[in-house]
Amino acid sequence: MPVQVTWWGHATCTVEDSGVRLLTDPLFARRLAHLRRRRGAPPPPEAAVADAVLVSHLHSDHLHLPSLARLAPGTRLLVPRGARRAVPGLARIAGTRGLAVTEMSPGDELSVAGGGARESARDGTGVRGPLRVRAVSARHDGRRLPFGPQRAPALGYVVEGASRTYFAGDTGLFDSMADEVGPVDVALLPVGGWGPYLGPGHLDAAGAARALALLAPAAAVPVHWGTYWPIGMDAVRPHEFHAPGEEFARYARLEAPKVTVRVPAHGERVRLP
Repeated sequence: MPVQVTWWGHATCTVEDSGVRLLTDPLFARRLAHLRRRRGAPPPPEAAVADAVLVSHLHSDHLHLPSLARLAPGTRLLVPRGARRAVPGLARIAGTRGLAVTEMSPGDELSVAGGGARESARDGTGVRGPLRVRAVSARHDGRRLPFGPQRAPALGYVVEGASRTYFAGDTGLFDSMADEVGPVDVALLPVGGWGPYLGPGHLDAAGAARALALLAPAAAVPVHWGTYWPIGMDAVRPHEFHAPGEEFARYARLEAPKVTVRVPAHGERVRLP
């Protein structure tokens, strides 16, 4: 069974494998502080339906409390270890919405089955799966910005079911990436950002293609690009907003020609080998 990925924009994806539905870094806002959603409509209500949610790090465009408040009661929420202490609002929302919060460190694993926060129409028991989710390292500043000490690591996640899918979150390229992640079939890699310049701890299109060559999956999808942009900066390096997805596909043809790269539109679901 191929894995199905829906890209909702930025780092927000729905990953469907073995009847289990996972959601990554949900961000459903039209505007976040100085950022405005420039492309793609905000995700529809069904985007918030998931058996589990994977949060890669504490930055507010990845751990967005108003978006988490839209999750159904009973949804399992995987967050970096220390997140509840660093972001007090997380505990309040989890309590109000009845979310099951699990803090993760690199190397931690968790089993996720379907039918928890939603009913399966195709299985009389209402339970499907399970998937195995493993947290892996990321090279990124995981603090709750703009202030605060480093209390929680930035993470990626490897999801193993019928396929093995790697969601990288936000990360730079690091030497042990392939060893820590292990063999994967699908890679969801960040290729851009939300401003005209990328700082350390990020992958641009070329860097993501180099990561792809190390990971050697069967298929890849670029994420974290072409969605949000600072208000009033439309004319500042617009190439960095519009081009990273197709640039990644072009670099991937050179660095990892055997990998199938799909560049979905916002809200588009793709089936991956």
